[in-house]
Amino acid sequence: MLDIQSTQTYQERIRRTLISEEEIAAAVQNAGKEISLLYDGTPILLVSILKGAFVFMADLMRAVDVPCEVAFMCAKSYYSGTFSTGTVKITMDLEQDISGYHVVIVEDIIDTGRTLYDVYNLLKGRNPRSLRVVTLLDKPSRRDARVAQSGFKPDMSLFTIDDLFVVGYGLDCAEYYRNLPYIAEYSPSQEG
Repeated sequence: MLDIQSTQTYQERIRRTLISEEEIAAAVQNAGKEISLLYDGTPILLVSILKGAFVFMADLMRAVDVPCEVAFMCAKSYYSGTFSTGTVKITMDLEQDISGYHVVIVEDIIDTGRTLYDVYNLLKGRNPRSLRVVTLLDKPSRRDARVAQSGFKPDMSLFTIDDLFVVGYGLDCAEYYRNLPYIAEYSPSQEG
């Protein structure tokens, strides 16, 4: 838990807005159109990686006009701070057989890529008809060597960002800041 004593302290940890609410909305609409064209009426299964991608998933599914189902998984590598533990743990798996589905994994951010790489390979082994990845944010400068060497990358990235710790639009720091309607750079010190 963050030591947040007041709303002022909470706001002081936001260094700056990186991506506005309007920029996100426009990018999500464009991604929805692209996905709809790609699948051209064919039903899809959108799989959100909890917790961070739930806001993005909600907006993206409303921007898609092909029939879609939704499902959720939870995979963790960040536990309570600003750095990855390096260990990926699946804490909630899909309950359904995905072998007949065109699956689109919906992720909030790809940093080292370890979490998503492990989830992708897990789902690929379940023989979906197709498997794609769409991410809100991509941080390619932080990619893990094993992931980079594999050639793994998202099929669609709405925004590429520098190596910054970001919060908002579902992304958190110790469970706070998910409710911000924009993406902001987080500063762990109160000085901002």
